[in-house]
Amino acid sequence: MIKNDLFLRALKGETVDRPPVWMMRQAGRYLPEFMEIKHKYDFFTRCQTPELASEITVQPIRRYGMDAAILFSDILVIPQAMNIEVEMKPNFGPYLPNPIRSQKDLDSVIIPDIQDALGYVMNAIKATKEKLNNEIPLIGFAGSPWTILCYCVQGQGSKNFDKAKELCFTNPILAHSLLQKITDTTITYLKAKVEAGVDAVQVFDSWGGMLSPVDYQEFSWQYMQQIIDALKDNAPVIAFGKGCWFALNEMAKSGASALGVDWTCSARNARYLSGGKITLQGNFDPSRLFSPPKEIKKMVTQMINEFGKDKYIVNLGHGILPNIPLDNAKAFVDAVKEYKK
Repeated sequence: MIKNDLFLRALKGETVDRPPVWMMRQAGRYLPEFMEIKHKYDFFTRCQTPELASEITVQPIRRYGMDAAILFSDILVIPQAMNIEVEMKPNFGPYLPNPIRSQKDLDSVIIPDIQDALGYVMNAIKATKEKLNNEIPLIGFAGSPWTILCYCVQGQGSKNFDKAKELCFTNPILAHSLLQKITDTTITYLKAKVEAGVDAVQVFDSWGGMLSPVDYQEFSWQYMQQIIDALKDNAPVIAFGKGCWFALNEMAKSGASALGVDWTCSARNARYLSGGKITLQGNFDPSRLFSPPKEIKKMVTQMINEFGKDKYIVNLGHGILPNIPLDNAKAFVDAVKEYKK
């Protein structure tokens, strides 16, 4: 039994004394103890070495005591496993030297044996569960098929993912074939993560907001729905689409346990658009963590009051930024722990 099950209770929509809190990208680059490891090992070595990944996962928990841990990994381990080369270049980000833009490119993309290709992730989960010692739940995650496609086709990060969208609109058959391969791989991957011990999973649709509402249904949401359908009986699923407020109504009917909301959508609108019955997670602007700690605490309290303490998980509206002062991150977590209606 998990001692602090606040996060899991919030996912079930139960009444709680205060909402749970964690932060997207909490295991990582804003922590000095993470930077020490970063200087010694390159990015994918950190992901692929269970001892390192588990250590990085628990670092923020030791420091701040969040109500849930999220496994240190990356969404691009999926294309790597699918025989697509992925590099992480310093001061540049992800780089895929052979983007998928033709049928010939797609023919070399495989649906992998998950244990064979990504067994190191399952080992990291087991190592992390030991370290957490049933104190708090562990979250596993994956990128949405659309978000993964964006990188696979563009070949790198982008402000508009124009090449990815061009492929979808000029060769939709190829795009849908790639999306389905990614979806099938992701379902098997997340199921393996649940078997290995994660208590909930989150699907990150980081680039969903790049699409119009109509295109979102065709190229993103239908694949996220497949993942939710396949996983929802195994573990709670959180669906997070950045910039996807327009889809909250449909997302709320999906069978997901919770929906992530970014900072461009107010608590009131998020509750209204999602129908008011589903647990919501978010939506503090990560840049607002530059505000003075006193102000952060005030804003967090106000945010909880606006969402309501039940059916709510306190989080940022996207990942924590690398240069956030440690005391400011602490103020964010402490404000939730000290919350009284």
